Amino acid sequence: MLSGKLTTTACALALTGLVVLALSGCAQTRDWITGRSNPESYDPGFVGAPKVETYVAELGNIASGDPAAQAESYVDAAAAAQLTPNASTNLRLGLILAIPGHPESDPARAQSILREVLAQTILLTPAEISLATIHLNNVERRIVANSEARRQRASNSRIAKTQEQALNRRLAAVEAENRQLREDLDEAEQKLEAITSIERSIREQE
Repeated sequence: MLSGKLTTTACALALTGLVVLALSGCAQTRDWITGRSNPESYDPGFVGAPKVETYVAELGNIASGDPAAQAESYVDAAAAAQLTPNASTNLRLGLILAIPGHPESDPARAQSILREVLAQTILLTPAEISLATIHLNNVERRIVANSEARRQRASNSRIAKTQEQALNRRLAAVEAENRQLREDLDEAEQKLEAITSIERSIREQE
């Protein structure tokens, strides 16, 4: 079952990468055609920014299920975000936190980081914006689903507790009724024994 989940996650990551690459390519082509930029000088302000393939490859390592690779990626990303905080390092950390199925997965923290990253779109490439947007949407759906699951579990727990209390009340009522029946039976037996004793005494006198 775990292998199936990891395969599904890896496929989703691959599809995400293809979507991001397509969106990035479309953005570059559109800008080049409209004269806003050209392929040789595209995004000169993002020199040194990681390529989208770098993000996708790392997310693939996280989804592979290798605990050592997962821990190494998280520690490296967390350190980079702390030592050199910028849109790209925060995006990298947010993406890792957004991936389910590993110990450092944290949807709420990922949501916060990715929202902050998307508030700085001027510092991101189109591909990074696409990655952040896709994973933010995914993590927000997970948060909603988890919240609904918790609500459902709480509701089921309340229903189960109510049913248990009702059952306990019925059992208590049955036990009380049984006690009363035993007392009535004991009383009847005592009366019968008294009547029998009186009859025996009368016969002896006769």
